Amino acid sequence: MDIRIKPLLVLVFIFIHVLLASGQTEDVVYLQALMDNWQNKPPSWVGSDPCDGKWIGIKCTGSRVTSITLASNNLKGEISGDIGQLSELQTLDLSYNTGLTGSLTPDIGSLKKLTTLILVGCGFNGPIPDSLGSLPQLSYLALNFNGFTGPIPPSLGKLTELYWLDLANNKLSGPIPVSDGTAPGLDLLVKAKHFHFGSNKLSGQIPAKLFSSKMTLKHVLFEDNQLTGTIPLTLGLVQTLEVLRLDRNSLSGEVPSNIKNLTSINQLFLSNNKLNGPLPNLTGMTILNYLDMSNNPFKPSQFPSWVSSLQSLTTLMMQDTRLQGEVPLDIFSIPQIETVVLSNNQINGTLDVGATYSNHLQLVDMSNNSISVFAQRSNYPDDLILIGNPACMGMKATAPYCVRSTESNSSYSTPPNNCIPAATCGLYKVSSPNCKCSYPYTGTLTFRAPSFSDLGNSTIYTSLETSMMTSFESNYLPVDSVSLGQPTKNSDDYLEITLDIFPSGDERFNRSGISRIGFVLSNQTYKPPHAFGPYFFIAHNYDYFSDAFKRKRKSVSIGVIIGVSAGGCVLVLLLVIAGIYAYRQKARAERAIVKNSPFASWDPDKGSGGRPQLKGARSFTFEELKACTNNFTAAANIGSGGYGMVYRGSLPNGQLVAIKRAQQGSTQGGLEFKTEIELLSRVHHKNLVSLVGFCFDAGEQMLVYEYIVNGTLKDSLSGRTGIRLDWTRRLKITLGAARGLHYLHELADPPIIHRDVKSTNILLDERLNAKVSDFGLCKPLGEVDQTHVTTQVKGTMGYMDPEYYMTQQLTEKSDVYSFGIVMLELITARNPIEKGKYIVRLVKEAMDTGKELYNLREVLDPILGLSSEALQGLEKFVDVALRCVEETGDRRPKMSEVMKEMENIMELAGINPNAESTNTSESYEVKSKGNSHPYLNDFSYSGGLLPSELEAK
Repeated sequence: MDIRIKPLLVLVFIFIHVLLASGQTEDVVYLQALMDNWQNKPPSWVGSDPCDGKWIGIKCTGSRVTSITLASNNLKGEISGDIGQLSELQTLDLSYNTGLTGSLTPDIGSLKKLTTLILVGCGFNGPIPDSLGSLPQLSYLALNFNGFTGPIPPSLGKLTELYWLDLANNKLSGPIPVSDGTAPGLDLLVKAKHFHFGSNKLSGQIPAKLFSSKMTLKHVLFEDNQLTGTIPLTLGLVQTLEVLRLDRNSLSGEVPSNIKNLTSINQLFLSNNKLNGPLPNLTGMTILNYLDMSNNPFKPSQFPSWVSSLQSLTTLMMQDTRLQGEVPLDIFSIPQIETVVLSNNQINGTLDVGATYSNHLQLVDMSNNSISVFAQRSNYPDDLILIGNPACMGMKATAPYCVRSTESNSSYSTPPNNCIPAATCGLYKVSSPNCKCSYPYTGTLTFRAPSFSDLGNSTIYTSLETSMMTSFESNYLPVDSVSLGQPTKNSDDYLEITLDIFPSGDERFNRSGISRIGFVLSNQTYKPPHAFGPYFFIAHNYDYFSDAFKRKRKSVSIGVIIGVSAGGCVLVLLLVIAGIYAYRQKARAERAIVKNSPFASWDPDKGSGGRPQLKGARSFTFEELKACTNNFTAAANIGSGGYGMVYRGSLPNGQLVAIKRAQQGSTQGGLEFKTEIELLSRVHHKNLVSLVGFCFDAGEQMLVYEYIVNGTLKDSLSGRTGIRLDWTRRLKITLGAARGLHYLHELADPPIIHRDVKSTNILLDERLNAKVSDFGLCKPLGEVDQTHVTTQVKGTMGYMDPEYYMTQQLTEKSDVYSFGIVMLELITARNPIEKGKYIVRLVKEAMDTGKELYNLREVLDPILGLSSEALQGLEKFVDVALRCVEETGDRRPKMSEVMKEMENIMELAGINPNAESTNTSESYEVKSKGNSHPYLNDFSYSGGLLPSELEAK
């Protein structure tokens, strides 16, 4: 190529690149933020448009990302909260990336359009986020084979569209949650077909309420947990059940007699429990294939006659079940019977398998019984075991059936497909069934409840291979062939088979091919033959990606060179014009990124750290906030506090906001400011004020909140807002604020201590709903078992916990104390400290529990109307408030208990605690006396005297 053309082509390349940069899609910022948390991210994730078809694993509708499928891509790192900003996302599959670790971000709960969430075989730990219950369209949830701990979130019961729920092979503990009238539970999942909870640490009884005739479950897999109690009678109502595994728990009592109503059951596992009633009668289960009731101390009984009626049976496992008497001849002639294991019982008499036993019969294990005679005929099953019976005494002790032991594994492997495998394929390559050397995608197929026990049946594996290839081909996957091998039964009684998937058209898979194959297996698109039952796939890392594409050098003809040279001047002119246009478009794109990215203007040179992990909060430039406050004019100024000035603003979309602008010289460090906004952006509750965004630009630090129209609770109690609060309204405000604090203490991740609960930090919206605000002093509890934070004492005079003041150890009970002061403020409309008198002492001195309304009429707010009829529940309200202000935290209730008490008080007063609040009405209003702004602080305390010391003075 003529060297004179090269600079021109470079310009063309730059021009195209800049044009692409100017077309950045809305979600690219958040995908880039995800990438920053990952190692081994797909090399194709470059450029400014993830929807251009080149980003592996990304699918879009228009300019919005709707699917991320990156199974088996060797990703390492954590899922950041930025995932919650991909508001159009419908499918997320990151399965088989064992390097994805850490806790699962609760921000996934913001993906309201998500239908499929699959994280099989990763390395996640910690609790399953409660926020997953906020995904109204979720139909497929698979979190199996991780390290999740803690209980199953009851909120999953709100997923009314859920079809598949797989939480198996984690470390989950606690009971199986069901609804109780106030909280949801799994019994509400009436559309669910699959409950896969095996191999966890779940405990307690299986709740009777979990099952009902409304359920449409096919698979209930609770094996290998710590469940106790009896099998609920309600289980017999779920007549759609096909597979039931309750084995390897500590279940006791009788098997419900109505279990025989489950006539659609194919596989039934009740083994290794403490079931001690009579053997259940399973007559009518005509399609039952696999029955395992072994290792249970049932009441001694004769061999049940109903077994012979189960004409679809392949496997009968009843060892160590206290069986007695003789085994009837006809069970061995059940047409499909493969395995009969009745060892370690008290079976006696004569054993006769008959001359016409099923030709599928492979194993009969009668070891360790009292069989005295074996009626030997000319032939008998391949594996007959009578060790430990009197029939093996004397001369017969050397008979094959008296020395044989069981072996259940098979050496099956897929044979070559009418070809000769290569003698050697080179390092790491494998010869496929089609005798092609390549790098296969490998893993283990595990079947949780196969309907057969003969592992040497090659015909059934051939059907599995055929069905798998049919599925891959119908999904247009780049698969040449599949190979199965080494079928074994593991300690969980699962069937495990190694799987090799070979690429077509090349010797290795690319990332797209692997992701697509992984997705077909992880989301159960592939359906195995019915005999194999429910399965899961765990892939091995694929280390053979080839992301370098061969490029063919193309010669340039002399005519093209002449044409390019002749048009060079014209092209340069066009490039100059296009370059100017592209530069302007790029500048616009960069401004858009700065506008939408919550970290675009972050200054790492000032120690502000990396990107903040935000949920729902956006970054504003100084110029944007300047515009929406009319240059921070005096007219927009609605007050000042310890933080600085507070302004009312209107965003371009019409939303009213309150902007807290730090005064010059008082701004905190970038890291502290970043930590605060990260914390604020993660708390979302209807009784908490929402953070809209922030500004960290041009030397400014500003917080942008939603504007709450009716000001503070303090202002309403004092009459400054002109709102009259009756007793009903005050009860609802108390409950709302309690719910907000309960969320911070027990549901936020991490838990948060507010540290400045007071009436000026409880705001009232247009419906007079309470919203807790001002998190400037809040502290997170970072560790799971952390109970307190040792910190410099800060708070507000009159509301501060004396125990916190003395020990400097901040706990959630410090907030409870402050909330108790607010409760007393609500009934008295007095300041916590007024005329040197502390409100707690004021109430206690006036109080007489033997009299009506505790004799508190003199200290109550006269607006309440001081009759017992108007103040129903007041005495209990005072009791709760005084428990909150006990001197030591261990004597105070939790906010969850306060919340429950308030609900009870409201019900006692005839008020529905869950009723929607009404708009502000005349019944709550008097003539306005002005409206100060809700975001202002009272005197903030950082040292000095406690209220009790102030009174003493």
